[in-house]
Amino acid sequence: DPGPEDVVVRVLHSWISNGTEGSFVRGERIAGDTPRSENDPMPFPHVPGYQKVGIAESVGSKVTNIKAGELVFATVSQVSDMFYSSGGHISPAVTHQSQIWKLPTRVDPIAASGLVLTQVGYNTGMRSVLNIGDAAVVIGDGMVGHWTAQTLKHRGAKVLMLGRHDKRLNLFEKSSEDRTVNVRKENLGAAVRAWAPEGVQVVADTVGSISTIESLITMMKHDSSISSAGFYGNNGKIDIQKLRDREITLQSPSGWRKERMDKALEMLQAGVIKTLPLITHHFPAQKCAEAFDMILSKKDNVLGVILDWE
Repeated sequence: DPGPEDVVVRVLHSWISNGTEGSFVRGERIAGDTPRSENDPMPFPHVPGYQKVGIAESVGSKVTNIKAGELVFATVSQVSDMFYSSGGHISPAVTHQSQIWKLPTRVDPIAASGLVLTQVGYNTGMRSVLNIGDAAVVIGDGMVGHWTAQTLKHRGAKVLMLGRHDKRLNLFEKSSEDRTVNVRKENLGAAVRAWAPEGVQVVADTVGSISTIESLITMMKHDSSISSAGFYGNNGKIDIQKLRDREITLQSPSGWRKERMDKALEMLQAGVIKTLPLITHHFPAQKCAEAFDMILSKKDNVLGVILDWE
């Protein structure tokens, strides 16, 4: 039953956040972007996840913006007797109204089922100052890397995506000025210098690689910026002094906010941000263990993984 400010959602699809949820399952995090230390307990048992779509089955007495029967997106929902008091992959999902978004009729519910993660890419791509035609390097060919690249392109940047998987890199819709580089096959420095001899304005790290960021610093312009959305665990140290010569700004986007979620949903509806091409696997919710086994094994062809509840 909903509390006065809750919405009860019958889930249709939930989207696994491969990096974050895998990290929690491996015991690498204790909360959000906080690394787990040796003295912290293992975060078990818990319900992973934070993003899903479904039908609002009932609403609390103080909820005015959502009606029963409407299609909605929901983030974290209430759980009991677990390490954390909230989780994602659960149905019915009792969710506070602040974590509910009514979906426009023209938005595919599956496309919107990963909206929190989509918003991470949007946020990473929006943080840096750039002008049309500026060069932006995106570190990572995962989902957040693609949505960051899509956002930067929408803002007028030319984009070079660094990755390790040809199949993932090939999903990037390049214009004539854009590039992809498989760092297993090409020299990163030579590729970036040849592509942007005038220098790089934006470096967006979506995987958590300090070494790659540091290798790019010497190729960055004066007054450029680094936007870091990767998870570094306990190895996230960067030497600020190395940034000072070029007066490089370091941005560290994290989490989700209503205004960013609203904007990401708007860009998804407009087709600026595309999610469906990044979905590689569907599993019935009853087979979620198989989905997580596949993600934890880090198979090359795995990107968007959806749990289907009906």
